[in-house]
Amino acid sequence: MGDAALVIFGAPLDRPDAPTAALAAARELRFALNEITGLDIGIGVSAGLAVAGNIGAAERFEYTVIGDPVNEASRLTELAKMRPSRVLASSSALYFADDDERGHWELGDEVQLRGRGRMTHLAWPVRSPEPASTDR
Repeated sequence: MGDAALVIFGAPLDRPDAPTAALAAARELRFALNEITGLDIGIGVSAGLAVAGNIGAAERFEYTVIGDPVNEASRLTELAKMRPSRVLASSSALYFADDDERGHWELGDEVQLRGRGRMTHLAWPVRSPEPASTDR
């Protein structure tokens, strides 16, 4: 996807904790990437039903996912690049996550994302993880 990455949790094998894992990975990745000077990123997380599988001609199969959560995550990623946290999730992702992971996120405003007919309630990480200790 150009300079972007699409990360899927819960396909091709079912993973009941997929939203929890996706939100935790987004938080951890964001702060791990802080260490790279000059890298400006955006991370968007959504959850819901999508179609996953090989699409294309026999000569060129590509494993991909399509559906509303994929589109929402893409739009959240665009918007996240303009927010201080650089990470945004939809309230639907939080809804399906476990209580512990939800505690790491704060609900904020609702926005109309490009190409979507309904409002999306945004969430972002409450705080950054503690820096790793340099003592050995």
